[in-house]
Amino acid sequence: MLRKTLVFTLLIALLTACAPQTALTTDSVPTTLSFTDGLSRKITLEATPQRIVSLAPSNTEILFAVGAGSQVIGRDEFSDYPEEAASIDVIGGSFGEYNVEAIVALEPDLVLAAEINPPELVQQLEDLGLTVYYLSNPTTLEGMYTNLETVATLSGHDATELVDSLKARVAAVDEKIMPLSSHIPVFYEIDATDPTKPWTYGPGTFGDLLISRAGGYNIGGNAENDPYPQLSLEVIVASNPSVIILGDAMWGVTPESVVERPGWETIPAVQSNSIFPIDDNLISRPGPRLVDGLEQIAKLLRPGMFE
Repeated sequence: MLRKTLVFTLLIALLTACAPQTALTTDSVPTTLSFTDGLSRKITLEATPQRIVSLAPSNTEILFAVGAGSQVIGRDEFSDYPEEAASIDVIGGSFGEYNVEAIVALEPDLVLAAEINPPELVQQLEDLGLTVYYLSNPTTLEGMYTNLETVATLSGHDATELVDSLKARVAAVDEKIMPLSSHIPVFYEIDATDPTKPWTYGPGTFGDLLISRAGGYNIGGNAENDPYPQLSLEVIVASNPSVIILGDAMWGVTPESVVERPGWETIPAVQSNSIFPIDDNLISRPGPRLVDGLEQIAKLLRPGMFE
């Protein structure tokens, strides 16, 4: 009898050793995880966050893109994408003012801050006992991929498939643009409250990066040490942009209104009616939709190549 029992026990042990192990779920992490955020602060998580507050539209878009949308329980008032974000509690954000009491009341286990949030806010929330991760703005599309992977890891998800798909789409644009020897001069308008001196994207911005990568030459890219310069009408006219892109279309600016501006009639883009509205959120928010922005700009500049 003892021999039979021993054989049975050994058989069970053998089968258990050979059986597949249970996959780790995103509900918890096996050990404490440590991260270093954009402010060089060490952030420690004892478990995968299930209650996340986003302080920036780009962060909200990233969270949903990596599969963590259901974990977001608070968002800033400008987080309007995807549509599901509209049902999430708002914690302020207008003019940089956040409702700290509302954030604390939501009892988040992670607050995801962005570069638009001052370090003082991060410190204030941390002093109140909250765990805050500060996500720095990327400076390249490759840096954006890294941010996606970081947020995915923070929230217990895998961004590999998402990042691979984005890289493939960018590569498809690069394949067609890189062989070209000439670039199309582009004026990208952000704000024409004063149409004689509108704001545009300067060096170091994603507007400048995406225009260049899409085969354009950003006429605002020469503004030294000014990421958001105002260009005088004289400079715009002298730069001869072949294409004008209206990032301020969301505020009601139309191609027709640009044509009617005094002094703009000599600009090649106006003469050829190559004035195009665009959703500036695709350009200004450092999240996965930057790839949408790249594709749209490429289609505007080279419509024959991107059907």
